Amino acid sequence: MRRKIVAGNWKMNNTFQNAEDLLDELVDSLANEQEDQDVEVVVCPPFLYAEMALDMSTDDEDASQPQVFYSVGVQNVSEYEKGAYTGEISAGMLASMNVEYCIVGHSERRKYFGETDSQVARKVEQLLQNAITPIVCCGEQEADREAGNQFEVVGRQLKEGLFHLKPLDFSRLIIAYEPVWAIGTGKTATPEQAQEMHAFIRGLVQEQYGKEIARVVPVLYGGSCNAKTAKDLFAMPDIDGGLIGGASLDARDFVAIINSFEK
Repeated sequence: MRRKIVAGNWKMNNTFQNAEDLLDELVDSLANEQEDQDVEVVVCPPFLYAEMALDMSTDDEDASQPQVFYSVGVQNVSEYEKGAYTGEISAGMLASMNVEYCIVGHSERRKYFGETDSQVARKVEQLLQNAITPIVCCGEQEADREAGNQFEVVGRQLKEGLFHLKPLDFSRLIIAYEPVWAIGTGKTATPEQAQEMHAFIRGLVQEQYGKEIARVVPVLYGGSCNAKTAKDLFAMPDIDGGLIGGASLDARDFVAIINSFEK
C-alpha cells in the first residue's frame, strides 16, 4: 500500500513570529483534530525557519514515546556538494539538521529562476546521497494543455530529470504533479484530469522501472488543492495526497486537507 502524504509548501511567506504562531497552531490542530494517523504530514517552510520547525515538530515530554506531529522539508537545494556558491544551501547542510524532505523542480523555480531538468537531476542526486527524500515536481503550462502537449511535457520532465536513477534510488523519491495553470490561480484540475495525468505518470514509471516500483512510489497532486477540493482528488486511485501551497498557511485548512482521505 502506498503512503498517504500531505506536504505544505509555505513558499516565501511569514515573518519569524508568524511562522512560530502558525507552527504552534498546527501542532495543536494535529494533536486534536488529525483523524488518520497513517497520513504523513510534511511542513516545508523557508530555510530560515527550518530549525524552528524541527524543534516544534515533536512533543518529547514523554521521552520514551515522543509524539511526532510532522516531518520537516525545505523548498530547494543546491545542485553542488559544497564550495564557493554564495547564498546556496547544500544537501549535506540539510542532512546535518535532520531535514527529511526537499521540494525540487517546482514550477516557480523553473519559471522565475530558469531551473532545468538537468539541474533537477543533479539536485535529486545530492539529496539522495544525503538520505533526504526529494519531492520532485512536474507539470505543464496552460498553453501546453491547450495544445494537447501535456503528456509530452510531463514525460520529458520525468525522463530527463529522474529516469537516469537506479531503481532503488528512484523508489526513494516522491513525485508531485502540479499543473502550472492551476497554481495560485484558483483553478483546480478536475479529479478526472488529475487522475488521468497521475495514471500516465505511474505508467511511465512502470515502463522504466517495473510494476513493483510503480506501485509504491507516491504521486501527489499540487495545484490550488484546498479543503473543498481535496476529498474528491484524494479519492482517485492514483493520487496519494497533495503538495499544498496557500492552504498550508492556515493550520485549520491544512488539517482539513489532511483529513480528506477516504476512511
